[in-house]
Amino acid sequence: MLTSEQIRAARALLRWEQKDLASASGVSLPTIKRLEAKPGPMNAHGPTLAALSRAVEEAGVQFISGNGGGPGVRLRDPIHISQSEG
Repeated sequence: MLTSEQIRAARALLRWEQKDLASASGVSLPTIKRLEAKPGPMNAHGPTLAALSRAVEEAGVQFISGNGGGPGVRLRDPIHISQSEG
């Protein structure tokens, strides 16, 4: 389940503003503002959540499952990325 906190953290790691996420995902800026304003799981249609996830993942963010410590995000290892893409 994707949370508003994860999306905000992903944007912070990427140094993106909400408008950058809107551009990268194709999701409207008002929708992103509405989804990020409410804490917890994002209440949106599947295609909207998929577009948001895909945009930040393509930019280098990985989502981390709860594993008892709560969900989170992190940046992929740039060395690992360059080796697997090369």
